[in-house]
Amino acid sequence: MKKLIFILFTLPFLVFAQEKGIHFEHNTTWAKVKEKAKKENKFIFVDAFTTWCGPCKYMSDNIFPQEKVGTFFNEKFVNLKIQMDETPGDNEDVKSWRAEAKRFAKDYAIAAYPTFLIFNPNGELVHRIVGGGEADEFIAMAKESFDPSTQYETIVKNYKANPKDVEAAKAMAKAATKAYDKNTAAEAIASVIENSSADAVLTKEFIPMLRSSITSVDNKAFELIRNNKAKVDEVMGAGKADAMLGTAVINSVLMPKLRASQTDNFDQAAEEAIKAYPDLKLQESFMTFKPNYYRAKKDWTKYREAVNHLIASGAAVSETQLNSFAWTIFENCTDPVCLEAALAWSKKSLEKKENPQYLDTYANILHKSGKTKEAIAIQEKAISLAAAEEKADYESNLALMKKGLPTWETE
Repeated sequence: MKKLIFILFTLPFLVFAQEKGIHFEHNTTWAKVKEKAKKENKFIFVDAFTTWCGPCKYMSDNIFPQEKVGTFFNEKFVNLKIQMDETPGDNEDVKSWRAEAKRFAKDYAIAAYPTFLIFNPNGELVHRIVGGGEADEFIAMAKESFDPSTQYETIVKNYKANPKDVEAAKAMAKAATKAYDKNTAAEAIASVIENSSADAVLTKEFIPMLRSSITSVDNKAFELIRNNKAKVDEVMGAGKADAMLGTAVINSVLMPKLRASQTDNFDQAAEEAIKAYPDLKLQESFMTFKPNYYRAKKDWTKYREAVNHLIASGAAVSETQLNSFAWTIFENCTDPVCLEAALAWSKKSLEKKENPQYLDTYANILHKSGKTKEAIAIQEKAISLAAAEEKADYESNLALMKKGLPTWETE
């Protein structure tokens, strides 16, 4: 599994690297950007990013430099990047935007990164995209800013004008969920529930939005799902209702109990929550959550036990989850018992397909366990199967293995 490495490029190199990609404005002001957009009759594209954000870095390094992305954005937009955090290495251009960055964060409710804001030629916010995507997908998302029926801020205005209109509320819920605007999504979903029948709400299209809004046992979505579990399972598949409700119980019942205790009381708190909601099947949700709890506490023995219990229970555990469990131990633990367990999880992730990323994980754990000769053979296989852009990371690890050096961070 790759680690993100942040490299600070000089401005001349950055311009060269993006010669065929998006051309961003530099050494300018918000007033000048708006003036240019109005003069050229273009929309304004703003990349609100931070230096610590992995997806932000991915977009800058891999998506924005692409020729087709540059062709689209340079023709349609005046493009601007605003760094939302402050670092000691900031240049004068970045520093000059610090006050504006704070205003953007406040005025446009930026709460996740990357957030992409799109303004019309008059400088009015019409659309927002939260999270990146591959080139074609990202271009498609940006195109939504030109159509009032898909412009996020236009959808918000239509909803606010008549929040009891079910179709407007549904459109708002869908758009807000996509934009990670949780408060607006929850409000719109509550409106849909209040003004619709259960059958009209419990559809394959709308249930995923209900799931994203169930953050507490006290909200309307939780009550609706709880009272219609059979219908939800009929539409989405067996056990889906309990899984959705389990997340809410974890967030608003289990976690407060765990935070309030000075000792490890996971099993007791889980048992109390299960008794409080006898109509729900919460065991699998709690078992799935338990490794995350001990990961946060950095208790690797309990983490190992929780993962082993989850796998042994027969619960659905994907190859991706197994790989993640194994990599977590590799990065954080030197205990031979934990490493042996991680090897078993990693090996299990490879049973259906020899995924190069999972092979890399397996090889790294073998190396850390002292089985370097075997690790080298596995790592060479990972390299042979990897895509061209992944090979460098794997080859770097292989070189360290051959020298007998750690591929993990050491104190």
